[in-house]
Amino acid sequence: MTESTHNQNKTVLITGGTGSFGKTMATHLLGQGFGQVRIFSRDEWKQEDMRVRMSEPRLQFYIGDVRSRTSVDVAMSGVDLVFHAAALKQVPSCEFFPMQAVETNIVGSNNVIESAVAHKVECVVVLGTDKAVYPVNAMGMTKAVMEKVAQAVARRMKEGQTRICSVRYGNVMYSRGSVIPLFVRQIREGIPITVTESNMSRFMLPLRDSVALVEFAFENARQGDIFIKKAAACTIGMLARTLKELFKSQSEIRTIGIRRGEKRAETLASMTEMARAQDQGDFVRIPMEQRELNYDRISTESTSEPSQYADYDSRNAIQLTGPELRELLLSLPEIRRELADAGL
Repeated sequence: MTESTHNQNKTVLITGGTGSFGKTMATHLLGQGFGQVRIFSRDEWKQEDMRVRMSEPRLQFYIGDVRSRTSVDVAMSGVDLVFHAAALKQVPSCEFFPMQAVETNIVGSNNVIESAVAHKVECVVVLGTDKAVYPVNAMGMTKAVMEKVAQAVARRMKEGQTRICSVRYGNVMYSRGSVIPLFVRQIREGIPITVTESNMSRFMLPLRDSVALVEFAFENARQGDIFIKKAAACTIGMLARTLKELFKSQSEIRTIGIRRGEKRAETLASMTEMARAQDQGDFVRIPMEQRELNYDRISTESTSEPSQYADYDSRNAIQLTGPELRELLLSLPEIRRELADAGL
């Protein structure tokens, strides 16, 4: 998206807009000259904090919950573009309260998508996760169904109607609830750095790259597409060691064991998806399967794929070296602030 007089007439809605992604995306959109950016979320304190910190008249705040179609409709009126980021994202809480994850991640997402269609929104980008591929926990399962809901609605759309697409990304570095702030806090407090399993691998994606992914999806999506950004990965052990070196820490690295609902590696795209995927430079497009409401075809057609395709996961992705990970971490403003506070 480039700043233009065209953007000045556009209104964007960000659901879950007070989170890490929402705040970064809002700042980006305002910088691109969009006429109005609407923040839709449940937490009035976070909205007030964001309102005061950003002090921007083009930023409008709507209290509501994606579970309430009525509150979504109020925020959706007059909107041109939707970034749907509202979700329950914490694996443990979704494991203990799976129906809450269903209500927010599936029912709530359907409310947002259907409201966007009813209000003739230009495009909806739904934010997903690598945990939706081969899901083993309630969070990933509900996010996987969210993608299916988005594609089911996309199949109904005709030329010129609302475009609906999804994006998937892995670990967003230093986002709320991610492991990096935990490790930094433990280092700063001089207590052991708790690693679940040293050789567990994860994709490393700076928040700025997640914004670039969503922007690319908006500009290039066809109905039902799923986009991923090519990302490098590293082990959790390497991440802990690199942070320890950056902060000149003597903290012990303590292995506590894999938690319920976690995988040793995450997958951004399955082998089946990679068989039809399209390389688009820094991004990969996974087109929607063109299925009709023909149950015979779905049940009888072969789903086997050529053996040359493999999952795109954090084990076979490009692996960051120690110096590369160090450089990536130092590119994060949060890390630079923490280092400055520590006098380093």
